[in-house]
Amino acid sequence: MSGPLAFVLRRLAITIPMLVVMSIVVFLILRLVPGDPVRTMLGFRATDENVATLRQQLGLDRSLFQQYLDWAGALLRGDLGKDIVSHAPLSQLLAQRLPVTLELAGLSMLIAVLVGVPLGIGAATGGRWQRRLTEGFVVFGISVPDFWLGIMLVLVFAATLALLPPSGYVPFSRDPIGNLRYMTLPVLTLATGEAAYILRTTRAAIAGVLGRPFVTFLRAKGVSPRRILYGHALRNAGPAIATVVGIQVGVLLGGAIVIETMFALPGVGRLIVTAINQRNYPVVQAGVLAVATLFILVTLVTDLLVAWLDPRVADGGSR
Repeated sequence: MSGPLAFVLRRLAITIPMLVVMSIVVFLILRLVPGDPVRTMLGFRATDENVATLRQQLGLDRSLFQQYLDWAGALLRGDLGKDIVSHAPLSQLLAQRLPVTLELAGLSMLIAVLVGVPLGIGAATGGRWQRRLTEGFVVFGISVPDFWLGIMLVLVFAATLALLPPSGYVPFSRDPIGNLRYMTLPVLTLATGEAAYILRTTRAAIAGVLGRPFVTFLRAKGVSPRRILYGHALRNAGPAIATVVGIQVGVLLGGAIVIETMFALPGVGRLIVTAINQRNYPVVQAGVLAVATLFILVTLVTDLLVAWLDPRVADGGSR
């Protein structure tokens, strides 16, 4: 079997073992931490009876292998466990928090693409000053930490100009305008660095395509520069741009942990930080599992998109 269908099946066959390995890593990462997690959660004044009761509730009195089988079996049934603080189902907590993280990551990537791709095209085809300005933006976006940029944006737009709220969140369904006002500063904080990476990749990809022999042939035939750029160069550079966008989505999901905490957004990242402070290990485990699963799924979608943009990828580069 060959062609697009075979490529999709191969990618799905790779994704499933990746999800299994990821679940094992997430399961072990907390259990390999030095110390007794139960005593850490309950504190030093906890009695042995309370420790034994909680250990039994969490299933930590069983073997490590049996613990993983029980946990994986519950995952397959859609049961992520319960929050040991509020006793709420973790699936319910994630359902409440995940939309906020997805909104933050989605808006940030949208802004990054809308800024990075046009600037990258301009840098590859423009004059010297345009290249210097975009190079300055790339250096700034890549070198400046997100938390520092977020603080500066709050100082300027919230504390000094009083144009935007410094922190907080309002659901889009309740107040669309208020939601966008609260999301503006976090989105700009995350999007700046991502736009710089996308700009750099777009510039290099477009410049590389424009230097190929077939572009020289098109120019000799009298094809307009605009058609060469948007009809041929951008199309050939599409796989490289799509790849870096997919990679940066994973970076966004990781950066959301810091940004959500800084701007008091009730997303998965802030949930993980709060759970770490509370020694609430089931919540940490579920939150990390959700973020890691999202990253793997985004990687799968990116690979399929690249294969659609460049069919040679689906054929194993045989063309």
